[in-house]
Amino acid sequence: MDNYNKTFIFFICLVSAMGGLLFGYDWVVIGGAKPFYEVFFGISADPVMQGVAMSTALVGCLVGAMVAGGMADRYGRRPLLVISAMLFTLSAVATGAVSDFTLFNIARFIGGVGIGIASALSPMYIAEISPARVRGRLVSLNQMTIVLGILGAQIVNWLLAEPVPAGYTEADILASWNGQAGWRWMFWAEALPAAAFLVLSFFIPESPRWQMVHAQEDKALATLTHIGGTGYARSEAEAMRGTPAGPSESGNLATLFSRRYASVLVLGVFIAVFQQWCGTNVIFNYAQEIFSAAGYSVGDVLFNIVITGVANVIFTVVAIYTVDRWGRRSLMLFGAGTLAAVYFILGTCYHLHVTGFFMVVIVVAAIACYAMSLGPVTWVLLSEIFPTRVRGVAMATCTFALWTGCTTLTFSFPSLNASLGSSGTFWLYGAICLAGFAIFKARLPETKGKRLE
Repeated sequence: MDNYNKTFIFFICLVSAMGGLLFGYDWVVIGGAKPFYEVFFGISADPVMQGVAMSTALVGCLVGAMVAGGMADRYGRRPLLVISAMLFTLSAVATGAVSDFTLFNIARFIGGVGIGIASALSPMYIAEISPARVRGRLVSLNQMTIVLGILGAQIVNWLLAEPVPAGYTEADILASWNGQAGWRWMFWAEALPAAAFLVLSFFIPESPRWQMVHAQEDKALATLTHIGGTGYARSEAEAMRGTPAGPSESGNLATLFSRRYASVLVLGVFIAVFQQWCGTNVIFNYAQEIFSAAGYSVGDVLFNIVITGVANVIFTVVAIYTVDRWGRRSLMLFGAGTLAAVYFILGTCYHLHVTGFFMVVIVVAAIACYAMSLGPVTWVLLSEIFPTRVRGVAMATCTFALWTGCTTLTFSFPSLNASLGSSGTFWLYGAICLAGFAIFKARLPETKGKRLE
């Protein structure tokens, strides 16, 4: 990046990636608050209401992903980032402030809409603003902030929750600081980074690619000049001039679903769903069940969850430094193939009733593989493979597919685990990863170092 304004590029990419940080925090924080708000709202014995509380944000994610693309193509990338920051801030404050269960779910839904918008817009904006040579590394920042947000939520939950004594009752929790205020502060803690995201989002430029498509060439040239100088601005603008212009020609689902874009849309949707159905997120969502089946006590499980979180962060850093060197296709093939092998080993270990530290090593290996490949590279590819003309609506469509995949994965695991057992479930995920490897080998192009145009 010697010829680029590194400070400016890093600032605008980091601000945009704060959407990922809040996405990760908001997604995980509810897990730590769950034992306390359920008692407060009187739903600890009502599985249906527990499910409602845990899923309202997910419904918001789907709505946010649906509306993000068309609005981003019509009104620009930056306004949608500002809106997502507003939603995160409102949700963080409101979720902790309410004492009515309906209002609690409305606040969680608002936060979910923010997640849906940010998960679609942040990587796309970074891709459109970044020089081609370092685009993969910069888009991977979004995944890095997601895993930092997840780890941050785990740490905040741990620090805020007072120890729960043995033999406690629900009445004890309700009368405690945890039951009255602790769970509120877990949500309120998100308001600080959300407010920072909101303020800083007003200081980043609009995507120059969106400006070129919407006949704002002077503004686009100014941003590109600030990024890489006059020569870089002229070269990039010349490449962008070949992109169809006009608001009426972009942000259109009918255009996206036309025969012209059918093959790339199918590939994008597959990449998005595969990132979820490769199975690794099950380890985060159901870590207690997975480690308990490996013979660990509750206290050991909590320690092992911390290990998985640290591994997730470390190997996401590895991805940032390899995505522009090894390439997107190579990392996706590595991730799918290696995960298939790890899952077959893990399933065999469960089948043979292997317990102990070796099981932790295998689980961490799966997370490490995912964190340096399928996790971040999926977002890089989705932000790169679509033409500017339909990138916003395409990214939103693929993000919607990703969250649908997340929903089906999360809800299907308990049933699969009950019917197939831990061994059969991970063998199934291994087979899915093998299928993904074959499809990537046949269909996935390499986008490393290429202009988005």
